[in-house]
Amino acid sequence: MALQTYLYFKGNCREAIEFYSKVFETEEPQIMLFGNMPVDDDFARNEEMENLILHAELKIKDSRIMLSDVPPGMPFVIGNNISLFVSSRDMDEIKLFFNRLKVDGNVIMELEETAWSKCYGLVEDKFGVRWQLSYDKE
Repeated sequence: MALQTYLYFKGNCREAIEFYSKVFETEEPQIMLFGNMPVDDDFARNEEMENLILHAELKIKDSRIMLSDVPPGMPFVIGNNISLFVSSRDMDEIKLFFNRLKVDGNVIMELEETAWSKCYGLVEDKFGVRWQLSYDKE
């Protein structure tokens, strides 16, 4: 199991990635755009989103941080633009953690299969901390 930090940006994620890459002299970051995501009828996407960052990772020393742009229309508050990301190779563990975290909290995205995981969900716990939980088969 791994725990990483996830940072959100309002349209300037690419600029942040370039900045952090230079500061920490990282390897070439892995970047996925909203425009690279398979078409999904349940997720409306427009031209404005095509070049926004859906997901990126930077390896900084022995850690990694993940970053993305917030899609237009979704709430964004500087200072609250961070979540914790838990990945596990045990799907039952992901489900257990998610169900415990959602008690008296707010489910933002129910556990479901996505383009990047067979089991992924986003929940805000009762303290206002956002958690992303994802099954990682590798």
